[in-house]
Amino acid sequence: MGKASIFKSYLKNLHRQNEQGDSREESFYPALRNMLEEKADGSGLDNLHVTTLPSATEGGNPDFRLWDGNQHIIGYIEAKKPTEENLDKIEQSEQLQRYRETFPNLILTNFLEFRLYRDGERVETVMLARPVALNVLKTAPPEENPENLHQLLDQFLSFSLPRGYDAESLAVELAKRTRFLRDITFRELKRENDDSGILSGFFEAFKTFLIGTLEPDQFADLFAQTITYGLFAARMRADDDFNRRTAYGNIPHTIGVLRDLFRLVSFEDEKLSQDLIWCVDDIANVLAVADAPGIMDR
Repeated sequence: MGKASIFKSYLKNLHRQNEQGDSREESFYPALRNMLEEKADGSGLDNLHVTTLPSATEGGNPDFRLWDGNQHIIGYIEAKKPTEENLDKIEQSEQLQRYRETFPNLILTNFLEFRLYRDGERVETVMLARPVALNVLKTAPPEENPENLHQLLDQFLSFSLPRGYDAESLAVELAKRTRFLRDITFRELKRENDDSGILSGFFEAFKTFLIGTLEPDQFADLFAQTITYGLFAARMRADDDFNRRTAYGNIPHTIGVLRDLFRLVSFEDEKLSQDLIWCVDDIANVLAVADAPGIMDR
């Protein structure tokens, strides 16, 4: 499909979905995913993967993750229904503030307006089409700024993490993501709400063998810090091919609890929520581009 027609087709798909009358936010995901994949193909990014969380996760991760299928995460997209026309309000919400603080390459969209954030700051805004055409006139909206949106998406898709981390900047990046992982862990632990879930099992094990008075919020913090420490320890022993799945083979055999935890994280990830796995991948992505052994030698 030619560059000029990508967004026209996308807007027609949004209109087709909207005509059904009972569409939820997730109903529009396929149209956006297909558009992003076509844009990536047209930009020569043949290995781009666009994945979504399997269901709405209030307070969890953004809705879309774009990555290379191996270890490099390009960025995240948070989507709201096309009827949500006030993105200024969403931008200032607690949820978006957390996303902006954690993820250095982020898009907020209502499928028609696109806002790009770099390191928490909005750097570009493009209105592809007016919501009134879709929501009130019930027609496929005419595209208004296709070239500007191409430029915004080019900027988004070209993102890569810096490789020049020093000890201080690496610590800051890891701390941001560890806090986010802590919040996700605490939410997932409350969702399990019994002792039969994976996280509940680890919670009980930590209470039994480590800290008898451990509370759920303390466990979430300890769990997140353990994951980050484990990834860092693995990165110190790994070559350049480092990600969540390769981490297990680089965990020191003398640290049994870490090996048990990373056997789950690396090979049995279907037992964990995708929210949590995405967080672990993001921490591993930062470490993959950092010269962790070199930093420790300085």
